[in-house]
Amino acid sequence: MPVQESAQLPVSHRDFGRVSVYFGERSGKYPDGNQVLIRGSEVRTALDTPLVSNHIGPAFDDSEMVVLGHVHEDHIAGLHRLPNAPVYAHVLDLPTVQSWDGMLAAYGDMDPSQAAAMRANFERKFHYTPRPDAIGYEDGALWDLGSNRITAFHLPGHTAGHCALLIEPEEVLFIGDIDLTGFGPYYGDACSNLADFRRSLDAVARIPAKVWVTSHHRGIYTDREQFLHDLAIYTAKLTERESKLLTMLRSGPRTLSQLVEQRLLYPPGYDAAWVKGAERRTISQHLAELLADGRLVQHEDRYQLA
Repeated sequence: MPVQESAQLPVSHRDFGRVSVYFGERSGKYPDGNQVLIRGSEVRTALDTPLVSNHIGPAFDDSEMVVLGHVHEDHIAGLHRLPNAPVYAHVLDLPTVQSWDGMLAAYGDMDPSQAAAMRANFERKFHYTPRPDAIGYEDGALWDLGSNRITAFHLPGHTAGHCALLIEPEEVLFIGDIDLTGFGPYYGDACSNLADFRRSLDAVARIPAKVWVTSHHRGIYTDREQFLHDLAIYTAKLTERESKLLTMLRSGPRTLSQLVEQRLLYPPGYDAAWVKGAERRTISQHLAELLADGRLVQHEDRYQLA
């Protein structure tokens, strides 16, 4: 049986018709997240299951279905509470929720000791429980909840299967880890893709909605102009990183390993288990774009300004 945690204090939330957004600690800052619940007249549904889901109580525990916008450990931390509810994930993220091997493949290569430590951390902190019974969905999938419906918009980049989920008639759009944080877009996993993320950032602004909900940090937007303003700042992080990488190369040719040591995303010396892999994959994608644009040249294993 899954370990149940009882609610300590009421969790702050906002309601939009039959849609409720429960705020995780520090507005859902990682490792927590913000929980979206839909009280459909026929099916009660949870969108993702962050850590805060363990403290909401019956409003969450009575959920009859889970639709995952994407799969990372912090978005499945409440699945252990809903062992009998069907779980849906985009087909490209489906292996990540179905098994530990799928989760590892999504994150990228790491040595066995790192993998074992990561799994132990996920089990301890996020109640990690694979769901081999999870069901795949595709772009445009629609769930009829009676009074409400959910439509999936495939917005890859953060993960291969990352989706925004539109809830109607409230016109609430759950945009997941297009989270508009000051850190900027994250595309450092093996299943991530910078070019896809660029297209998704353009596409998310065109999905009709009145309320935008992020998984982390920002929480809720009800003002479209503010949403678009913060989306533009978030998108500009891609250009900032590109400029930073070019600055790193102005002092002379560098190998990928040397650039990883200098750090593009994280401070030098910050060495959590995933950092070097994330830096390597992130920098590699920017290097590929700059090479294709003719702004860099490569000689053997070294990159330099054209």
